[in-house]
Amino acid sequence: MLETIWFLLWGVLWAIYFMLDGYDLGIGTLVPFLGKTDRDRRVMFNSMGPFWDGNEVWLITAGGVTFAAFPKAYAVMFSGLYIPLMLLLFALIIRGVSLEFRHQVDSPAWRRVWDWGATIGSFLPALILGVAFSNIFMGLPLDENGVFQGSFLLLFNPYGLVGGVLFVLLFAMHGALWLSIKSDGDLQQRAAATARRLWPVLVGVIGVFVVLTVFYTNLLANYLQNPLMLVLLAVPVLALVLLRQQIGREDWWFAWGLSAALIGGLTLFGVVGLYPALLPSSISPEYSITIANAASSTLTLSIMLGVTLVFIPIVAGYQFWLHKTFAHKITDKELNQDGAY
Repeated sequence: MLETIWFLLWGVLWAIYFMLDGYDLGIGTLVPFLGKTDRDRRVMFNSMGPFWDGNEVWLITAGGVTFAAFPKAYAVMFSGLYIPLMLLLFALIIRGVSLEFRHQVDSPAWRRVWDWGATIGSFLPALILGVAFSNIFMGLPLDENGVFQGSFLLLFNPYGLVGGVLFVLLFAMHGALWLSIKSDGDLQQRAAATARRLWPVLVGVIGVFVVLTVFYTNLLANYLQNPLMLVLLAVPVLALVLLRQQIGREDWWFAWGLSAALIGGLTLFGVVGLYPALLPSSISPEYSITIANAASSTLTLSIMLGVTLVFIPIVAGYQFWLHKTFAHKITDKELNQDGAY
């Protein structure tokens, strides 16, 4: 029972991370396309300024849960996926450094370098996360000892690449909607137009990903055995349909919330499809890393659950307050303040 609770919590934490840091990664990816002037780029960076480092806390939390609740899965993941995880780490470091360094020297060339650093440091994590999770859904070549019997390039298979593109588009849409909330004038109009153009592309890529999921993975097995679980699919489907409607109405907060629901719903649909495996083996199902053979002791899981139930709501409450407090649009007054990006 405890293992199942922690498995669901593991999936929820990843979903929260994608929903929150997703719009930061999306905005960074869109900088070359929407940031026509230095002021535009400053508005884009400051629109995520109070949030991006706090949003990354959920990545640390998801990784910490993997380490503490399922240490074997953590060990196998960080050995088999060492290169992509290191690329993810370095990309996130580059993004953070770029945001802090771009305003340190009053030089267009200097800012251009760090603007590209922020873009690369946003695009790569989105792509890598999509490729990594798609390969986990498909199954990793793990032998009986949990050793990864493959190469880095093996991860860039058709299913993995489509998953990477899907994550990039999901986050770009999420970022465009957040920018529509936080900006005004021409930049807001361009962000809104980007969201409108991305929606049909996103629908097409989701359709392709779902079809490939049927052929490349075993994710639907749990749902076929328990058809009532298909209700989980109603969340992302309904969110996707309503999203276009709210974009048309220019109800940006509602649209952004639907985008978050779409991201979270798709993540949880995939995670529940994995159960009880954390890291399925493509070599043989019996070599898979599951909640049974990867979990910590019952005592450890019990103590951690008590701690988690106390602190997760506190962190979530703080982030809700933070987003509510800084929900206003970015103005010239804020751009002129010390510490602005």
